[in-house]
Amino acid sequence: MAQLRKIKASTLMETLVATVLIVIVFMMASMTLNALFANTVANNTHEVEQELLFLRYLYENGQLQLPYYDELRDWEVIVEAREWNSNNQVFFSAEHLETKKKVSIKL
Repeated sequence: MAQLRKIKASTLMETLVATVLIVIVFMMASMTLNALFANTVANNTHEVEQELLFLRYLYENGQLQLPYYDELRDWEVIVEAREWNSNNQVFFSAEHLETKKKVSIKL
């Protein structure tokens, strides 16, 4: 028969400490990724920017009556004409109802 070599094994306490350290590292990484993802989702204004561009397109083609007010999920959308330095300008703006973040386009 072949003779088996002795392999040095770790103790139960060393294994438990290593397991706890691995769990802590993965927990910290998970919390960091969760915070990054939540921040990205909260600052995403792509949908409302697309809505403002669509309203601009409608206005340029004479299909939008001013003033225009609407809500898009948590955003309040306003399109209105204002006079600025003797020029009539059309402002397309959206404001988030909770965070008060604003997105606007001037025409």
